Amino acid sequence: MRIAVCADTHVPSRADGIPEWVREELRSADHVVHAGDFDSPEAYDEVADLAPELTAVRGNMDSEFDADLPETATVELDGVLFVVTHGTGPAEDYRERVAGIVEEAAGETELSVVGVSGHTHQVLDETVPATGPDTERQTPFADGVRLLNPGSATGADPATRTTMLVLDVEDGAVDVRLVER
Repeated sequence: MRIAVCADTHVPSRADGIPEWVREELRSADHVVHAGDFDSPEAYDEVADLAPELTAVRGNMDSEFDADLPETATVELDGVLFVVTHGTGPAEDYRERVAGIVEEAAGETELSVVGVSGHTHQVLDETVPATGPDTERQTPFADGVRLLNPGSATGADPATRTTMLVLDVEDGAVDVRLVER
């Protein structure tokens, strides 16, 4: 299964539109995950129209258009539970805050778990220490929490490049590829 992961499009406040190469990646995916900050109903509608299936959350800039999106969403795709949240808050404790949200939302699942977030506009593929008690009993988090941040799909400031992630998921395994232009 091919999953396109993007965030922080910020159309129209920081970008005129979603680049054509990003649009093509969204069209060719089996599923699209957007980690918030569409910035307008038009940007949301465009992503939703391009995506064969969409899992999306509200970012801190999405309150401007009263987005009816959850703050956190989960979706199981080919043996992996994806926990999606924007990651709103200060940069200082970003990784720990997002890891805590992922752990809480995942509950006691036996599936592989991957957290997807945005907000910083910086690409991230990192495993951070689990934050909850009894991490030894929480099998998916024994080695920590894998966090992915696709950066900004439009290169919106403070990003220094235009990026997204493409994931190949099969039977609980996740292969991540950075796509940038």
